[in-house]
This record gives sequence, C-alpha cells and structure tokens, in this order.
Amino acid sequence: MTLFDQISNDIKEAMKARDKVRLETLRNIKKVFLEAKTAPGANDTLEDADALKIIAKLAKQGRETAVTYTQAGRQDLADAELAQVEVLESYLPKQLDEAEIEAVVRDIIAQTGATSMKDMGKVMGTATKQLAGQADGRVVSAIVKKLLS
Repeated sequence: MTLFDQISNDIKEAMKARDKVRLETLRNIKKVFLEAKTAPGANDTLEDADALKIIAKLAKQGRETAVTYTQAGRQDLADAELAQVEVLESYLPKQLDEAEIEAVVRDIIAQTGATSMKDMGKVMGTATKQLAGQADGRVVSAIVKKLLS
C-alpha cells in the first residue's frame, strides 16, 4: 500500500472517529499529494519517497508557524498547529538524534576523504541523500561544519 493510499484510508478512519484535527491534517496532506501528482511531468504518480518529502516539508512549516504564533502571543493557534505537526510526524520515519547524525556524518567524511571546509559540498550531498527524512538539514549542516573545521 502506497503512502497516498494509506492517507486515504486514514481519512476514512478519522471521519469515523470524529477526530477533527487528524481529519483536517490528513485532508491537507491529500490535497498537496494530489497537486504533486497532477503537476506537469509527474505522470499522475507519486512515489513514497516524494510523499515523505512533502510530509516532512509540511511538518517543518507547521513547526515554524507555531513558533511565529508563540512569539505573537497566540498560544491557542500555536497549540493547534503543533497538534497537526504531531499527526504529520506519525507518518515520518524516526528522527535521528545529534549523536546518531554525527556518527553517520563521520562515516561519510571517511568514505569521501573530506579533510577541510572545501569538501563540505561533497559531504553534504551524500549526507542529505542518506539522512533524507531522518534529520533536519540545518542540524546536518551544523554537524558537518563542526567536524570539518
């Protein structure tokens, strides 16, 4: 079962359970999925890897929006946004902590033979592919900079 089909089935379950937050979030995911499927060049398909990237992007946007709401003194809106982020994150693979990311980056540095900041692009290219969906790009970048400095 593809992630697209899983989301469709979960929408039905959320309707039966009368879970408004989950239902609203899942409908939003499906809307974005449909837009991606019908985009020019998509051939009316959506691979699970692309679907995970979409969900990760939506979760990141939700977290950023919640921070903005909190700074504006609207905790009620921030809480609603974070509830949606929680639903989004249930579809993402487990996020790695900094120690696990650092171990992966050390392996990549050893494989690529990187020795200085000049090699950061090479390391980041490999790291973003290996850690796709499992780590935030900013965290990976900070770790790579720290290890190559």
